[in-house]
Amino acid sequence: MAVALYARVSTVRQAEKNLSIPDQLRQMREWCASRGYSIGHEYIEAGESATDDRRPEFQIMMSEATISPSPFEAIIVHSLSRFYRDSLEFGLHERTLNRSNVRLISITQETSNDPAGEMARKIFSVFDEYSSKENGKHTLRAMKENARQGFWNGAPAPFGYRIIEVEVVGNNGKRKSKIAIDPVESILVKRIFDLYLYGGTKGSMGAKDIATHLNETGQTLRGTLWSRARVHEVLSNEIYIGQYYFNKKNNKTKLLKPESEWVPVPVDPMIDKAIFEATKARKQSRSFDVVPPRVVTTKTLLTGLAKCGLCGSSMTLMTGKGGKYRYYKCATRINKGARLCTNPAVPMEKLDQLVLSNLASQVFSESRVKSMLAELKRQIKDGQEADGAEIKVLQKELDLLQTKSSRLMEAVENNLIPMDEVLQKRSHQISARRQEVLLEMAGYKRKQSIPAVKPNQVGLFCNALRSKLLDRDSGFGKDYLRHLVSEIRVTAKEAQISGSKAELARAVGFSKSSAPLMVPTSVNGWLLDLGSNQGPTD
Repeated sequence: MAVALYARVSTVRQAEKNLSIPDQLRQMREWCASRGYSIGHEYIEAGESATDDRRPEFQIMMSEATISPSPFEAIIVHSLSRFYRDSLEFGLHERTLNRSNVRLISITQETSNDPAGEMARKIFSVFDEYSSKENGKHTLRAMKENARQGFWNGAPAPFGYRIIEVEVVGNNGKRKSKIAIDPVESILVKRIFDLYLYGGTKGSMGAKDIATHLNETGQTLRGTLWSRARVHEVLSNEIYIGQYYFNKKNNKTKLLKPESEWVPVPVDPMIDKAIFEATKARKQSRSFDVVPPRVVTTKTLLTGLAKCGLCGSSMTLMTGKGGKYRYYKCATRINKGARLCTNPAVPMEKLDQLVLSNLASQVFSESRVKSMLAELKRQIKDGQEADGAEIKVLQKELDLLQTKSSRLMEAVENNLIPMDEVLQKRSHQISARRQEVLLEMAGYKRKQSIPAVKPNQVGLFCNALRSKLLDRDSGFGKDYLRHLVSEIRVTAKEAQISGSKAELARAVGFSKSSAPLMVPTSVNGWLLDLGSNQGPTD
């Protein structure tokens, strides 16, 4: 009789130990040899649960077993639990095999091929399902207690963190896992948040833009390319502010469990909570559930903002002369005719320029910018004491890292220890952490280094901001419009701009909220008489 063997273990750790599967195969081969069975194929499943059929080798085996005619007459397993641990699914899959005249045989739970044997297999299957659920219950209980003690439960560490092994007192020499900030990956995590909030050299950046930028510059996600979804995962993951919960979701359904079942795990934060909240607010403002996709993704400046001043419908972009001319036109007039709305089309360039010019003159007037800079300096002064304390802590760590590095090199130079792979790795870790500390110190010092601005420089700064706002390619103007303006009512004679006074105040620096004050970036050519290393002076 031609047969196939199926061997399985539940966890990757069992597979890595390479004991259970070889033992299953050895016993099944000997059993088949003693009965004169010919083994046609061996299916080996490493690290897959038998509570469902989402198993690659299992799917292949079932597909090949049900071919007509079937290449083998029976599937041999060590025990019926290797095949399935769900009694209902066990019965359904066994019935599928029987329809193709393929038997399921366990070498440790042999049953006859008659109604009595069928009953016995059902009993074994029910017991296996019960054992699986009991084992799962006790395993989860142990993992929850492990999480309560601050240890990591085996899953890969989120990007920006790494798993470290620690000695546990009274654990018979066994080590447990914790996660710690990865000195290299954490720099890239912080960069992602920075790009999303403040943009890059080419202006505002969304998740897709950031993914493209990282891929083009060779900054990978542990060897794989970044995608829009992966960037969003980083921007949304609360672990970066030190909030992580074990047992939050059901592994099978992926649905949230009741909050009372969540187990908080202490994690070192790497992102300031105010920055995370500001990122969350920006994501919500760009969400397709709140704003239509065309408004977020389009390059047209006033899409979603311009409304007809007569009937209230949206103003839609229209073209003429094969795209040579572009207009904003009332959607009602387009779809239902001039009888229902007489508002004429408005040239796109004319309306865009009118809106941006008025916004620039209102938001970036000298009086408002002076107030913004004064408020910014006040906030910096208030935070200098705390920042100074952080700088002192970082400086101590930097000195310690420098001492460790020097001692390491001296030991190598004096032939006290060899420069092996372990030592190279440790040297790299010290160097990476030193770089991270220097970047953190630079960030604190940069916050404290706002120079005194002379009256004539305020004017130059305002001009630079207005120029940036009017630059259609930078995306700066569209971002500010989306932030400040709720709608623009357009008629043949005028355009009425309306928006939130609170947002306007926040935009020019009057906000008292905990969110970080954002100053427009990439504005060159305004800061004079401060030396060649502090920006262009022409």
